[in-house]
Amino acid sequence: MIKSMTGFGRATAEVNGYVISVEIKSVNHRYFEFNCRLPRQYGFAEEKLKSYINSRVSRGKVDCYLNIDALNTEAAEVVVNNTLASAYVKALAELEETYGLKSDYGAGTISRYPDVLVVKKADEDEEQLWGYIKEVACEAVDKFIEMRSREGDKLKADVLSRADLILDNVLFIETRSPETVKEYNDKLVERVHELIGDVSLDESRIIQEVAIYADKVAVAEETVRLRSHIEQLRSFLDSEEPIGRKMDFLVQEINREANTIGSKASDVEIARRVVDIKAEVEKIREQIQNIE
Repeated sequence: MIKSMTGFGRATAEVNGYVISVEIKSVNHRYFEFNCRLPRQYGFAEEKLKSYINSRVSRGKVDCYLNIDALNTEAAEVVVNNTLASAYVKALAELEETYGLKSDYGAGTISRYPDVLVVKKADEDEEQLWGYIKEVACEAVDKFIEMRSREGDKLKADVLSRADLILDNVLFIETRSPETVKEYNDKLVERVHELIGDVSLDESRIIQEVAIYADKVAVAEETVRLRSHIEQLRSFLDSEEPIGRKMDFLVQEINREANTIGSKASDVEIARRVVDIKAEVEKIREQIQNIE
């Protein structure tokens, strides 16, 4: 089952005195890129989250948001950062003296400045807390991957429909190519008759010229490879593994075969079908940029 690189998943749970929330979203990226926002005191969980999510997601720019609220506040203590509070008071006094301002601040005002009051909690067991976080993260990732899978199904259907259109054009080219050789033979005979009249023709020479032309415009090898590439594309789409990079390379090969047919074609109808193939290849290329 293929997956899109665009997805979203969120989970929240109360686990043993903690309310834990994990949110994950992602967009396209050539590789796995991880960014995490979480409370400073729980910074230890960032690398663990990255490792866990990367074990289940191989590509994409992933943003993760972790929030933890501790319901048990009995062991919490609010302390004053006296060094910082003293610095704020000194700075305010300097403002009063320099600009002749009125002193209208008190403890309540000072306490609202950043980091003057610090909440200290009892030491927490990081491994135990990580177990709680991982439990919630697992649910969020499950939802995230489910959304990616739904989007992947849509991408697969679109790519398969375009692959069918390519094969329709390949079939036309395979049918039309021998006809162009016959038409060339008829035109060559007609032209020679116009030039030399009823004089008997050197059939061996005509055959030789037609054979040279047929070899020049032959596209059987290219159409066989095109069919093989499309078959491989279908097998990729049924794979359980990440196949975005492989498909990108394969589409380059399909485009290369189409270009070769186009360079050989001296027939207007075949040239038009080559343009149609290249248009579908480009649309497939756009779609697979979003496949994991």
